[in-house]
Amino acid sequence: MRITCLQGDITTETTDAIVNAANSSLLGGGGADGATHRAAGPELLAACRELRRTTLPDGLPVGDAVATPAFDLPSRWVIHTVGPNRHAGETDPQLLASCFTRALDVATELGARTVSFPAVSAGVYGWDADEVARIALAATRAHPAEGIDEVRFVLFSQRLLAAFEAAN
Repeated sequence: MRITCLQGDITTETTDAIVNAANSSLLGGGGADGATHRAAGPELLAACRELRRTTLPDGLPVGDAVATPAFDLPSRWVIHTVGPNRHAGETDPQLLASCFTRALDVATELGARTVSFPAVSAGVYGWDADEVARIALAATRAHPAEGIDEVRFVLFSQRLLAAFEAAN
């Protein structure tokens, strides 16, 4: 599996799946989550509402992942994961690592060969960019990721890109 890091807008990625740094409600929010919902169109919100109505009535737990179609995005699927919120006392690195490993599990189940990740929890959830980069890359490298050819870390700022390049 090839791992690449680049600065860009994850919503324009043409990988099979993009990972959305969602909140547990799955109903949209700010940052990457809001951008993903806006770019995917209203069908994404409808699909997330259906997940909440059926399989996830209490929302998606921190560290877990679930997929929906990508609708108006250039990818095939959106894999939603909920990162730990450091401001809310969620400081366990294993919870953060689980976001990446569970998303890769879901990608494998879908048959995705390429996956793009943001820097989960490095935004409003308050995790240090260097720490997120180390944890994300270590979790990705340790995952068997059967059938996945490439994982891209698509980072919205030069600071995040520098952290991921240093950890890679």
